[in-house]
Amino acid sequence: MDMKPTRAKAWEILNKYNKNEALIKHALAVEGVMRHFAQIYQPDEEEKWGIIGLLHDIDYEMYPDEHCRKAREILAQEGWPEEYIRAVESHGWGICTDVEPQTDLEKVLYTIDELTGLITATVLMRPSKSILDTGLSSVKKKWKQKSFAAGVNREVIEKGAAKLGMDMDKVMEETIVGMQKVAEAIGLAGNP
Repeated sequence: MDMKPTRAKAWEILNKYNKNEALIKHALAVEGVMRHFAQIYQPDEEEKWGIIGLLHDIDYEMYPDEHCRKAREILAQEGWPEEYIRAVESHGWGICTDVEPQTDLEKVLYTIDELTGLITATVLMRPSKSILDTGLSSVKKKWKQKSFAAGVNREVIEKGAAKLGMDMDKVMEETIVGMQKVAEAIGLAGNP
């Protein structure tokens, strides 16, 4: 029996399985970006997109070696709908699962997850430490430096953008805007 997904329930379960502040801020960043992209693709589904963004790494802190696979177990046990579980699994496509992103929601999540990490790292290098005055050119400059945020899988981001049929610059711009909307919550308001 599936329960009705709400952000409050998502927040509760996120905090049940995650204590690391950086992981929680990452979840909030991805939620903000997912809500922003929902406005482009499916404005009436913003809540669902946001909730899935918030929950996407539900298993990462406790079960890093079973990432995306353990998420299914956790979310099913908590009564989340299959659509939400599948979307969470799909963001690990080709890395830790074979669940390929099919819907716009899944493709966006797959594309922007790693990108929010690169943008966060870019912002933290800036004197202002603020996403609010961070633009596309700053992110593109850091993107080209393969040694910068080396853990960010740029290939996944490019593959995701191709699946979306969206230009990389556009993906980056929209991701920055989505993060700007939640600057306070993710600790990147800084001192612009």
